Amino acid sequence: MGESPQGSGRGIAAQVARAVATTLLLAALAACAAPQPWVKPYEREHFADPIMSANRDPVSSIYLEHVYESREGARGATGTVGGGCGCN
Repeated sequence: MGESPQGSGRGIAAQVARAVATTLLLAALAACAAPQPWVKPYEREHFADPIMSANRDPVSSIYLEHVYESREGARGATGTVGGGCGCN
C-alpha cells in the first residue's frame, strides 16, 4: 500500500549523515592550508616593549609576590621554600 514511516526516516537520516560528512570533509580540507607567520622576524621586537606587558606595575607586583611566597612558602603554595617575615 504505502511506504512505512520507518523508510522515510531512514532516507532523511541518510541525507543528514551525508550532509554532516560533507561538512566535516570540507572543514578538514580547509584546515590544510600552509600556515604563514603573521609576524615578521623584524617585527618581533615590538612584543618585548614594556607597554605590551599585562602587568601595570612590575616593581609592586614583584614585591607582593615576594611577600606572598614568604607567607605561603611554609605550605609550599608556589613551590618555593622559606617562610617567616619576608625580610630576605
